[in-house]
Amino acid sequence: MSSKVMVRLPDGSTKELDEGATGADLAASIGSRLAKDALAITIDGAEADLSSALPDGSTIEILTPSSAAGREVLRHSTAHVLAQAVLRLWPGSHYAIGPVIEDGFYYDFELPDGQHFSDDDLGRIEAAMREIVKEDQRFVRSEHTIDEGLALFATQPYKTEIIRTVSQGGAEVDASAGATVVSAYRNSESFTDLCRGPHVPSTRRLGHFKLMRVAGAYWRGDEKRPQLQRIYGTAWESKDALAQHLYRLEEAEKRDHRKLGQQLDLFSFPDEIGSGLAVFHPRGGTIRRVMEDYSRQRHVEADYEFVYTPHVTKSDLFEISGHLDWFADGMYPPMELDDGQRYYLKPMNCPFHILIFRSRQRSYRELPIRMFEFGSVYRYEKSGVVHGLTRVRGMTQDDAHIFCTLDQMESELESLLSFVLDLLGEFGLDDFYLELSTKPEGKAVGTDEEWQIAESTLRRVAEGAGLTLVLDEGGGAFYGPKISVQARDAIGRTHQMSTIQLDLQLPQRFDLEYVGGDNARHRPIMIHRALFGTVERFMAILIEHHAGNLPTWLAPEQVIVVPVRDDHEDYAHEVRTALASQGVRVGVEPASEPLGARVRKAKLSKIPYILVVGDDDVASETVGVNRRGSDTPERGIGIEDFVLRIVTEISEHGAPEDEG
Repeated sequence: MSSKVMVRLPDGSTKELDEGATGADLAASIGSRLAKDALAITIDGAEADLSSALPDGSTIEILTPSSAAGREVLRHSTAHVLAQAVLRLWPGSHYAIGPVIEDGFYYDFELPDGQHFSDDDLGRIEAAMREIVKEDQRFVRSEHTIDEGLALFATQPYKTEIIRTVSQGGAEVDASAGATVVSAYRNSESFTDLCRGPHVPSTRRLGHFKLMRVAGAYWRGDEKRPQLQRIYGTAWESKDALAQHLYRLEEAEKRDHRKLGQQLDLFSFPDEIGSGLAVFHPRGGTIRRVMEDYSRQRHVEADYEFVYTPHVTKSDLFEISGHLDWFADGMYPPMELDDGQRYYLKPMNCPFHILIFRSRQRSYRELPIRMFEFGSVYRYEKSGVVHGLTRVRGMTQDDAHIFCTLDQMESELESLLSFVLDLLGEFGLDDFYLELSTKPEGKAVGTDEEWQIAESTLRRVAEGAGLTLVLDEGGGAFYGPKISVQARDAIGRTHQMSTIQLDLQLPQRFDLEYVGGDNARHRPIMIHRALFGTVERFMAILIEHHAGNLPTWLAPEQVIVVPVRDDHEDYAHEVRTALASQGVRVGVEPASEPLGARVRKAKLSKIPYILVVGDDDVASETVGVNRRGSDTPERGIGIEDFVLRIVTEISEHGAPEDEG
């Protein structure tokens, strides 16, 4: 009688199989559809090939192409096929590493005789990859000693360097765990790659991919090492999934806030100021002012108190807070002044708000205290990651810090999360989920008990919001866990928006106290909250979400009046005055160019309403309304009627229903 193994599935059920059964056998025992879809497995959480034998008593998950983990296996396998295709077309090439990245993969190469890829080569490489896919080559794993690995890859200097790193105990993404064994995958007699795996069973499981671009990259990111050529690609589980991704990329290109910022004259990054430091032009400044003014109004209604703090501080403040221990890499170097003190540009506002709380004795009757500031902060981002308004070196945080009692903590968090979601919705974002970031091991202060209290409280609050909650294990700040609001934009991309951090540590480090109803001294709880995150990044997200067509209430210019001829200009200015007197941001485009050219110019500026006025309008005190996104102009609309319409729309933060 043959021996059996028992394995557990993620849903808690069990399966009994013959000893030696593989992941493929398990998938087939569950169903023919799963057997067809299965790409790889996890054994007690560790990824493995579908051909791996199943240990008795283990928990097995079958990875399919539609899962995040399954897509990673698919993409990494496609990266191997890319390397194989390059070696077919350029024999003698050296191949370095080919990891999975968000939505795709890349591979780094050094071509023989100083040759270089061009974008025109991508089509040839794709064709060679499709030939390999058709050949239905099996991915076969093998394990080798260090010496065997060095011999196997003797003609590949980047692979042998990786193997030597493993032999010296270094961590390496392309090598299997352990210092004495490396693993490789062969999928033809002529191609083997160094890799920990897993991979799809055969190249036939691939096919829905596209190579995107060629770039340069230094080996191991070191500019003193050889410069390699990097090919980026994307791979998906189906033709439709690939098409949707390419559509999102095309839309993202159109919506790029950097291009729209220039086209709409919103902001710039002058070289004379420095990388990652933006200046806002009048139109961009108007958007920013409206955003901030509305936020201030809502914070006043929610009983926040406004504070202001300086841009620099002595080093003592960040020594007490712990930021110099845990955040120094993100800070600008200190300024040594003639008073013998070291001063830092502030990278965050929280220690300043703590000092305001500590400036006098506090009573429990004052709590909760909610402080709010649009505070400018400065962080040193490496030049390679600075990106438009989304990653800058000088930024303004809409920062709030709430000081409350332990009894108030949970209800304060609940109302705070509701406030955040409601305000984000006013800006047109409404597709959210939540992420809970927990204690970062080795990079945190405080006791396990304190972290447990904070994490369990945030979890209850997040679950009570009725949104999907995902776990970000180890992603919290050094002083406490956090909830992050993740928002999906109009083309399905996810952006981290507001963060809410629960902090039991900084009140201890600064010895904060309040006098309770029992006349004893108690330690307050501190909640950190950034709603926009930063004004700069939030504006970038809004520009891309709305493709530059900002809602009327937020648009820098809400109406432009266009006279047909120059003898209609006096009337155009009367219309402008009627609108401006009601707070509408309105301009007049003089008749210095043909009418069609001026209307096109206004449309390119993405102005919500273009009012064309001619002879009939002058005689009847009307306007012709061209609404953004509508192909049907309205004629003969009375001035008072239009003023009422747009003032109502702005006050309700609404947008025309069919606006594009």
